[in-house]
Amino acid sequence: MDEITKELLSKTSDLHEIPQGAYNIRKDGQLLSRNTTDAIQIISKADKDGIDIIIAPNTKNQSVHIPVVITQGGLTDLVYNDFYIGENSDVLIVAGCGIHNNSDQDSSHNGIHTFHIGKNAKVKYVEKHIGLGDNIGEKNLNPTTEILMENNSYFEMETIQLGGVNYADRNTNATLKANATLIINEKILTTGQQEAMTNFNVELIGDDSKVEVTSRSVAKNQSFQEFNSNIIGKAKCFGHVECDGILSDNAVINSTPKISAQNINAMLVHEAAIGKISEDQIIKLMTLGLTQEEAEKHIISGFLS
Repeated sequence: MDEITKELLSKTSDLHEIPQGAYNIRKDGQLLSRNTTDAIQIISKADKDGIDIIIAPNTKNQSVHIPVVITQGGLTDLVYNDFYIGENSDVLIVAGCGIHNNSDQDSSHNGIHTFHIGKNAKVKYVEKHIGLGDNIGEKNLNPTTEILMENNSYFEMETIQLGGVNYADRNTNATLKANATLIINEKILTTGQQEAMTNFNVELIGDDSKVEVTSRSVAKNQSFQEFNSNIIGKAKCFGHVECDGILSDNAVINSTPKISAQNINAMLVHEAAIGKISEDQIIKLMTLGLTQEEAEKHIISGFLS
């Protein structure tokens, strides 16, 4: 692999070498490298770009990495990935996409991921996005995630976009059956003229299902962010949405958390807070020897950690 590919894999998937176990690395719209195991099969789709990741029932303490890297200008990549998580499994899935574009043509990656989470299965899913390159060509990332959760399943999603992405349209839709739990933690940083759109739609259809969505975002310069969530409780359930944003310069953040209780035993809560960095915090750090710029970076880093 060339140095740019290695850098992108490191930043998006914490990979510094070819991983152990199951993995699928996609580069510039093509398969770069793949490995499967007895418990985790990865199969190319026959009818469109993408893969099926099939995790056998009772698979424990295993991981699968499916990073995507783009190093070409003018490339629009579209991929469909379906995950079939067997009953009683406990696995880590690491995805993410990095685009390095030094051309004057735009590049983008559109990933449609569908998760079928079996009964009593537990999944942690980590998805990181980053854009690199100094030329005028844009780096655009548009992830769509569909989550279908069976009884007693658990899904934790950590989605991170921390720089360099010109435009992102992020959509997550989930349906939870009885006793299923969905935890989503989102972190987004935009600068310059960048735009990031987020939409979460969750239906709680089973008794004692639960969702917790936490979004932390920082918008700087003239960037724009929009956060929308819609939690629908159709059974005895619990839902909580928390959206916190920090603004600086002339940036804009719009936040619309929506809840809809359609069952007398649904308990749904939403919170939203947007504001600038506290001057007291900056002054306190400056008394410790930091410049104002260093103090702001320190506060933002802590907020997004």
